[in-house]
Amino acid sequence: MKDSNGNPVQGRTRWRRFAAVVIPAAVVAGGLMTGVAQGKVPVALNVSGQSFKISANELTGTGFTQYGSVAVKKDGTQIPVAASGIKSAELVNLCQSVVVVPGHLSLVIRAGRTDGHPATAQNLLIGMDALAGDATFTNIDIGTDASALSKDGFSSHGQTGAFGQEADKVEIHNLKQRAYSTNAGTFTLTGLSMKVDLTGYECFADSALD
Repeated sequence: MKDSNGNPVQGRTRWRRFAAVVIPAAVVAGGLMTGVAQGKVPVALNVSGQSFKISANELTGTGFTQYGSVAVKKDGTQIPVAASGIKSAELVNLCQSVVVVPGHLSLVIRAGRTDGHPATAQNLLIGMDALAGDATFTNIDIGTDASALSKDGFSSHGQTGAFGQEADKVEIHNLKQRAYSTNAGTFTLTGLSMKVDLTGYECFADSALD
């Protein structure tokens, strides 16, 4: 991140707090769902409603945006999320886990564990409710109208008058996030490994997001 003088700024990011402040207020006001109905807010449809965890040693992305959105279950239940769009991303030592039976069964996916061969994604859109890591943003604009965001390359974003932020580049070390949906134009999982874990293993503990 850079300040008003153009100097880089780094910080530890706890985006669950961002989601807690921005999203419920927008949902209560009805703005988000109005935007969804009008096709102005991208929304993940027919999600399971079960969260999953994603971690990486490092995420490097160009064209970053973030704003309030919703994920919608098949029965119509709406889940408030912070939507993060990234035009192009690289993830080193990617881990994704979803618990099937707590303490007994989980599905674990790994990729990008070989030096110089990260997992990559193009046109990435994540609906999350919690994120932690050590983040650096380049040329960040905080407080941009969510409908005017553009740096991730997507054609639509948040509702007019809602809070948004965007940056030319984002780097997050020790990334940990809890998400309800992930969409990408292309997702290349270099060195893919997928297995069923009979201990209920997760990529990180819930306490890592506190």
